[in-house]
Amino acid sequence: MGFFPYLFFSGNCREAMTRYHEIFGGEIFVMRMGDAPDTGDLPPEKADLVIHAALTLDGGMLMASDDPMTDGPITVSGIQVSVSPKTADEANRVFDALADGGQVTQALIPTFFSPAFGMCVDRFGTPWMISAADPNAPSANMGKE
Repeated sequence: MGFFPYLFFSGNCREAMTRYHEIFGGEIFVMRMGDAPDTGDLPPEKADLVIHAALTLDGGMLMASDDPMTDGPITVSGIQVSVSPKTADEANRVFDALADGGQVTQALIPTFFSPAFGMCVDRFGTPWMISAADPNAPSANMGKE
């Protein structure tokens, strides 16, 4: 069993997921609403919206779709997508790529639990928490026996 974030967008899911694929790599899957079975009453203007997308990488998965009921921007609240690059250099690269065109909410800094920790909201409105892995941090062995 695992926990996998599912993001909703208002018409720009393909663009967001394509950007995340560029940043993180992995395998990407995107299906348009018009390509899904049994969409007989789908309005033609909704056919290019994404009904489901998934980015898989290292056993994790980020899923998303466009919300066909929303015409304006979607505000994400009370959650952040957390990623843990293996090194501070990789955390810096990921942070800079996600923050480009977005808003930095916590500059990338060294902390007691990570050599590079920061938070931002990307240009698509997704809030991110980037924390470089530190095998010596107190939290590194949590949940392991």
